[in-house]
Amino acid sequence: MWGRRGRWAGPGGAEELRARRREREAALRRARRQEQLVSKRLLREDSAAAEGGRDGAETVPDPLSEDEVLELLRGMQRGSEDRKRSLSRLRRALQNKDTQQKFVRLDGSIRTLVGLFTSSLADVQMEAARCLHELSHSSDPAVAEACLPATSYLLTYLSGHSVEFTELCLYTLGNLVVESEAVRKQLLPQGIIPVLASCIQSPHEAVLEGLGYVLSQLLQAKEAPAEIVPLVLDSVLPQHMLRLVCSGLKAGTGAAVEFAWCLHYIVCSHTADAALLSLGALPALATLLLDLASETPPDAPEGLELLICPVLRCLSNLLAGDTGCQGQIRDERLLVALFLILQSFLQQHPFIVQEGLWLLNNLTDEPFFCSALLALDLLPALLQLLPCSPMAAALVLTVLCNIAEKGPALCQQLHQALPLLLPALALPDPQAVGQGLELLHLLFLHCPEVAADFIRQGGQRALEQHQSSPELQERARALLDLAGQPAGASTTGPCHGTVSAFP
Repeated sequence: MWGRRGRWAGPGGAEELRARRREREAALRRARRQEQLVSKRLLREDSAAAEGGRDGAETVPDPLSEDEVLELLRGMQRGSEDRKRSLSRLRRALQNKDTQQKFVRLDGSIRTLVGLFTSSLADVQMEAARCLHELSHSSDPAVAEACLPATSYLLTYLSGHSVEFTELCLYTLGNLVVESEAVRKQLLPQGIIPVLASCIQSPHEAVLEGLGYVLSQLLQAKEAPAEIVPLVLDSVLPQHMLRLVCSGLKAGTGAAVEFAWCLHYIVCSHTADAALLSLGALPALATLLLDLASETPPDAPEGLELLICPVLRCLSNLLAGDTGCQGQIRDERLLVALFLILQSFLQQHPFIVQEGLWLLNNLTDEPFFCSALLALDLLPALLQLLPCSPMAAALVLTVLCNIAEKGPALCQQLHQALPLLLPALALPDPQAVGQGLELLHLLFLHCPEVAADFIRQGGQRALEQHQSSPELQERARALLDLAGQPAGASTTGPCHGTVSAFP
């Protein structure tokens, strides 16, 4: 059975290219709505990207032979013009997986590349950085680990003055920490968390977005709860992350989305609720939700759903903790805002429905929100979400169980939902049906007249169809027996089990 609370554990031409990259990133973020997802990203915002193909299509170059790679390496060691030309050709060649592996196997290749990365010539340094960035995008852990000698320099250069160069270093770091635990274990003692903390006050949106990307990758590592989250909590990062998330509608949603996912991963570590609550995270995020509701379609900024998703998860998971924090956001406007968001995004972004219902599930653990939902006449809007999906149906019924558990007065108001429970019992999803049976159990206990009404509406047939189901037959039989008892013969009892955390 589902419990009452649980965690969702999911320039000119350059601007055009950046927009294209952000479209790709948006697709990656969309994937994270179902599971935590580490991913790699590429920055190709110059003429080299255009070489990949027309109309935005990128083509992978053919692999180079070992002799051709060796010749490029020799060219990188010659005079400045040959060096720059060879670096440019290498960068393009490293888009091929086979060429990447041939390059890192060559003796002295990474040492030479890192040497050029530390060059005092800005154009040479940038070309070398782009080569490292291509290598960082490899899916081969050996290639990522070959880049280990560059990590300390990547950190050092985050304090530079070039936004483009800083952004490139950030995304290279973010790509490297995904693939290799060895890279993460080297970066932590090198001080990656303090360096990121010093960058988070940058005025540049591109830098902040890249920084959020690095942090989100780090915070998803398997060792994050024990080794990374404590370092983050001991820094100034959490308060600035919260500030940037809550100012996302004004300052741009790119960085806000990244940091919202960072907060989500921190909450999911089960070690940081108290720290975030002490920073005022719950009321701050609740206020943001009210603001987001005012920006719903058709006037919503593009990609707003990508920010709404992790904000809903953060709020929901904070409420799921055993911290007694529900009183911090006892504001019925939250319910109105939540239903506005659900109705506004239902057609184009239906995944928002289950995110919002999970938050509503955790809110209605509190009697205040149960009473407010009914007083605001939001029950019809809630019932309209039953057909959205099997998970939505299960969550709607769980919310109704939360309300029914609060006693006879609220059960009387739920009586109007009875006609919709019959179709719910015919759903193919056993979890949703189980919640429907749980709701009937509560209604019958608190309001025996509901049982009689249910039988009159054909409820007996609806229950009897589950008597052949091993997991539902006992509960269906108990409800039939309960419906046959005289009014007032039953006593109330506990109704909910536990539910595992959503990631």
